[in-house]
Amino acid sequence: MPAEAIRLAAGQPQDAPAPVGRRAERKKAAHALVHELLAQGYSRRAIARHLGWGLNTVLRYASAARWQDTVRENRPRPSRLDPYKPYLKRRFAEGCTSVTRLHGELVAEHAPVAYGMVRAYIATLRGAPSEASPRAPTVRQVTGWLTRHPATLTEENSADLKDVLTRCPELATAAGHGRDFGEILSGRLGSTLPAWIGAVDASQLPGLTGFALHLLRDLDAVTAGLTLDWSSGSIEGAVNRIKKIKRQLYGRAGFALLRKMILLQ
Repeated sequence: MPAEAIRLAAGQPQDAPAPVGRRAERKKAAHALVHELLAQGYSRRAIARHLGWGLNTVLRYASAARWQDTVRENRPRPSRLDPYKPYLKRRFAEGCTSVTRLHGELVAEHAPVAYGMVRAYIATLRGAPSEASPRAPTVRQVTGWLTRHPATLTEENSADLKDVLTRCPELATAAGHGRDFGEILSGRLGSTLPAWIGAVDASQLPGLTGFALHLLRDLDAVTAGLTLDWSSGSIEGAVNRIKKIKRQLYGRAGFALLRKMILLQ
């Protein structure tokens, strides 16, 4: 039989990737050895006697043009259970996982199957990954999508966020208020803050409504902070640095040492 016919019979196309692994290495070495002895003038029977192999094994290596042609594809053997596997898979998906019950159902239909065959197949179904729906995003992921600028999100993240907001109208409303507040912060639109607070109060969203109403306690200061270019951030940072140095002294020194520590740092 020609080499091309052998490859087609073995189910291996000519451009198939070469097998890998220990078994493939042994096949490659044996094929090279047989063809080397053939090139030296040995007959196939002489090669079998010399190597201690069976004649059919030597003939298989000798008739193969490439060592890959000697690798046979391991195909599952047919089983008497094959016609009933779709039924077992459907019953397993419906929640019936008892091997005894499933075997009894097949025996009642005069199926020529043994208990061990059904048990082995059900074991493979238990170990197979379930075709569950995609995993829902975590709270941390959704929070990150909501607090980041929409332009920085990937297409996949944007699609996932859109799906989440579609499923939860309250979260979609909160996301809209968050985007509006972000525009007030970045654009210094402090004059629109009262309107934003009113819209949030009307939505009655837990947490967000409380935050908005809390801003009314010092609305003038918050509006100024969202409008003017000046900021007390540097002063707050200096105060926090002084508090940190004071805590590092563990109350063991007075004002003089604290002053020196602040000046040296």
